[in-house]
Amino acid sequence: MPQVTFALPSLSYVCRPLLDSVLPSLPPTVSDLDVPPLLREHFILSGYRPLGLPWRCCVLSLLQIHNQTLTTWSLLLAALALLLRFTGFAFLRGGGLLGFRLEGPEGQGLSVDPTSLPLVLYFISAIADLSCSAAANVLHCRSEEMHYFLFFLHSVSAAVYQYGCALALSLYSVDAIWTQSMLGQVYLPLTAILSWLSCALCCYTKLTLRSKFAIHRRICRLFPMGVAFLVIMGPFVRRLTIYRWSNGPALMLHFFQVVLFLLSTFFFCFPVPECFAPGHYDLAGNSHHVYHALRSLCTLVQQEALFHDFLWRRPALVRQMGEQHLLLTCISFFCPMVCCSMTALAMRSRARAELEKEQR
Repeated sequence: MPQVTFALPSLSYVCRPLLDSVLPSLPPTVSDLDVPPLLREHFILSGYRPLGLPWRCCVLSLLQIHNQTLTTWSLLLAALALLLRFTGFAFLRGGGLLGFRLEGPEGQGLSVDPTSLPLVLYFISAIADLSCSAAANVLHCRSEEMHYFLFFLHSVSAAVYQYGCALALSLYSVDAIWTQSMLGQVYLPLTAILSWLSCALCCYTKLTLRSKFAIHRRICRLFPMGVAFLVIMGPFVRRLTIYRWSNGPALMLHFFQVVLFLLSTFFFCFPVPECFAPGHYDLAGNSHHVYHALRSLCTLVQQEALFHDFLWRRPALVRQMGEQHLLLTCISFFCPMVCCSMTALAMRSRARAELEKEQR
């Protein structure tokens, strides 16, 4: 008589369908010939993710080795480091929650602290820039339309970050003489216009110059890089010349930040070293990886320099500028944000129309 046994199904047999539905297997990477020209990078021949991945596969590709893994993780780790450092400074050195006072003029309530609002706005713009750049690099392989949308969004965040830098540097990194000078008076309005122009140019070149014109596109984007350099250098050129560097670490940090920015600009404009050995630096070491790593480090150094400048200028800031004028200056932060967002939406509509026209 045959024996009948009752064996419980194995755990892997029960859980495997659930795991496959939650964590699907990712398709292997493909060569540059298997993706549209829009997604290709010059001299990068492999390591591309196929177009049309589901959203969860795009997110899970963070754990996959492809030609944008190092870029994405350098941005995410920089954003995390920025957040932790800012939080620690806000509660240990900033006197509580930056941007607000827990006690008002009469001793009770919650009131706005105008002296720290520019630093808070700078932090928000820096986190937004790093996060939007990481999202664009992770999710852009969803579709060509999503590729355009995400990189237009990144252009907006980069322009807002430029103005956030200008706002913080013009208030914390210079003395009252520069702020009251003619250059100091026109610096923020001029930076707002240039930031919008850089966003518009980035969106336009992204839409009109495809992958086969990658070199031309990088050259055209030298303008926003130049704008960012003027934003960084403008406020404290005078300070670098009249103050002794031994007075504190802020000037040295600013100088280090400028060096990092110039190095990152070089790797942004020139595809080195992959141009000398196409295909050998697809997964690690290409100019795109180096550029984002240097820019991430530049942002961290810049925030550290602004912390020192904030502690230097905070006691006299309201007395020299006036609380109402300081608040109005902070409100100007939202003007380039709105203008750049409207420009990006218009460019997205044009990109969608062109994609529909190509599919017909």
